[in-house]
Amino acid sequence: MEQAHDLIRPWRRATIAVSAVAAFELMLLTVVAIVLFGKPLLHHFTASGAAAATPPKRTAAPAPAKKILPRDEISVMVLNGNGMAGAAHATADRVQAHGYLLGNVGNAPTITPHTLVMFRPGYAAEGRRFARDLRVRIVRPLDGMRPRQLFGAHLVLIVGR
Repeated sequence: MEQAHDLIRPWRRATIAVSAVAAFELMLLTVVAIVLFGKPLLHHFTASGAAAATPPKRTAAPAPAKKILPRDEISVMVLNGNGMAGAAHATADRVQAHGYLLGNVGNAPTITPHTLVMFRPGYAAEGRRFARDLRVRIVRPLDGMRPRQLFGAHLVLIVGR
């Protein structure tokens, strides 16, 4: 039986020795790979990391200039917001006298202390020009009404007190 043990032990020693040599060679190859490829990879990763860390420069493209529609293509809804009978119709005559198309004429749902012009999205320039024409100081985006409630009108003029 002792002979069987003696035969097994040299194989163990040889296996351990070969494994140690293989581990040493693997470490040596790893060091050589780091030395050869480490610097270019480090440069690549730092450059890509720096590029990812800096916010992209946004160049604001100039918005395409929208041509302001002529007065005879702008439809205006006139609403009476002061509670006095006939105020909306009298103002509607002034709107038409300035060359604007007349949309619906009616009563505002509430009494408004000031006369104001409201414009649909995309018609701010037309709203400012219309307010200048009629000497209205308050011009703002459509508020409290949906575009579909305008029945196609671009602007709303609410006549206040």
